[in-house]
Amino acid sequence: MNFLKAEWKNLALVNYEIDAEILEKYLPTGTEIDIWDNKCYVSLVGFMFKNTRVLGLKVPFHIDFEEVNLRFYVKRFENGEWKRGVVFIKEIVPKKSITFIANTLYQEHYETQKMRHEIIEHQNTNTFIYQWKNDKEWNTIEIETKKDLSKIEIDSEAEFITEHYFGYTKIDEETTFEYEVTHSRWEQFEVVNHRIDIDFEKNYGSDFGFLQTQKPTSIFLAQGSKITVKNKRKLQILPVLKEMY
Repeated sequence: MNFLKAEWKNLALVNYEIDAEILEKYLPTGTEIDIWDNKCYVSLVGFMFKNTRVLGLKVPFHIDFEEVNLRFYVKRFENGEWKRGVVFIKEIVPKKSITFIANTLYQEHYETQKMRHEIIEHQNTNTFIYQWKNDKEWNTIEIETKKDLSKIEIDSEAEFITEHYFGYTKIDEETTFEYEVTHSRWEQFEVVNHRIDIDFEKNYGSDFGFLQTQKPTSIFLAQGSKITVKNKRKLQILPVLKEMY
């Protein structure tokens, strides 16, 4: 049985170029940094979980909720092909039970904060807002888009950011968990304006404090789709044998 089924809707993807060395200590064993156009990215992603089912069941008060995460991109070579995936620095949700289950049973990096969202419809545009409260201060992702959908072009930056279908979790220096995320290819709304008001150091630590003053490399708003999370497994990583002299 699939672990989780849901819809991911209105994904705000705020992307920053970063020095790959900063991410090395977060890199799960058996994976390597995935880059696009010689750039290494981290993405701040805000979106809605809708119609969520865990192990086939809808849990009351845990069906529709916000999530904001900070993630980076990796790949893993297995059975003659590259698997492209993401690693989460932190995932923020408004439900303590979700945080408890994810961190206790799956050793993810969830945190519970008060959250809210809003979609403001204008005549020609929509504004999508995701907010979460950290130590009395509200953090904000606000993106205004045109209303018409367009396809995400093949080999584009937007495709690189959205088309990763595996998740990897670093348990320790020798252990990595892998899971698969399936969804249809997404479409996007053209972004015309944005406002990012976030205390990166307070939310994500000193390694990411510099993002406070860094301009995003790109910003996308993907419509989203139904998703499935499945096939979670512990990777068997063969140790690297060192030559003896």
